Amino acid sequence: MTKPLIGQDTSSSAPATARRHLLKLGVLGATAAAVAKPAFSQVGPNIRWRLASSFPKSLDTIYGGAEVLAKRLSEITGGKFQISVHAAGELMPAFGVVDALQTGSIECAHTASYYFVGKNRAFGFETTLPFGLNQRQQNAWIYYGGGLQLVRDFLRDYNIVNFPGGNTGVQMGGWFKKEIKTLADLKGMKMRIPGIGGEIMSRLGAVPQQIPGGEIYQALEKGTIDGAEWVGPYDDEKLGLYKVASHYYYPGWWESNSMYSFYVNAKAWESLPKDYQAAFAAAAAEANIDMMAEYDFKNPTALRRLVGNGVKLHAYSTEIMKAAQTSAFEFYAEESEKNPAFRKIYEPWLKFRNDILVWHRFAENTYSNFVFNNPIK
Repeated sequence: MTKPLIGQDTSSSAPATARRHLLKLGVLGATAAAVAKPAFSQVGPNIRWRLASSFPKSLDTIYGGAEVLAKRLSEITGGKFQISVHAAGELMPAFGVVDALQTGSIECAHTASYYFVGKNRAFGFETTLPFGLNQRQQNAWIYYGGGLQLVRDFLRDYNIVNFPGGNTGVQMGGWFKKEIKTLADLKGMKMRIPGIGGEIMSRLGAVPQQIPGGEIYQALEKGTIDGAEWVGPYDDEKLGLYKVASHYYYPGWWESNSMYSFYVNAKAWESLPKDYQAAFAAAAAEANIDMMAEYDFKNPTALRRLVGNGVKLHAYSTEIMKAAQTSAFEFYAEESEKNPAFRKIYEPWLKFRNDILVWHRFAENTYSNFVFNNPIK
């Protein structure tokens, strides 16, 4: 049994041949255009899709994930498959993409699944869960641990086929106008934080607000909110959040990774020729890997600039971290009891999390702890 390219329809099994596909992605980008272009140019139909992003153009790394997809798809197909990328608000509001895909008014979108936990909290899994998986672990779960098929089974009721579309890695823990030292400091605090992370913050006493990225600065400046999380140093600097809140916390325990998604209308997907589907899956996988590398390149220098501008870095207290983790897993147990869709994904996700943490505890964690605590002078 052979496994299709990463991002195509899969079963929850992961045969040995699948391991070779990740290795092939590195050479696919260099060879696909040259190999595929003649065939697409000669026989492939011309296809034009519109993609609605949930992100503004100013957030160039996240928004740029959709541009990577469109560019590589055009190159692979010799210009036969073109996707026009539209920023949040151009075709519809940032959080309107799932409804638009259900009705077929657009062919695809680039978004974060956890924006839609109001529809069903199972939407949270594809982006992140508080105290969940890191970026590498998330890719392992999606591509090899059965996660992609579990999420696709869930999204079938929404007329959507999904593809991983980028990641930020572990995010920072938010901007505040005053220090957050204890759980008592969270009581009544209005904080921009979406998804299930907002649910957990609510259990700790905060008042979560869901606000699109492009509106966070104004809300903080006007005092509509007391604090806000976004992504990390590079994007947070671009939004100018340090100008209105000087206390910068870490880690963003609610986003131990943040995987973005390409959502495709199921009917539009099924209408594509198989080679166009393969091209889309390959371009999406490249975009997924590319975003993390770009953030790892940009964040260090951005953090130094922020500190140079007077930003004060703080780690969340152990009291807050422990209370948040306890609340998170209490929430998951409660949600699993009443939400079959959530439970269907959560149970295998939890087993995968427990297994991979055992492995990462040894080589990865030991090495990281050593080099962080023993810097070369």
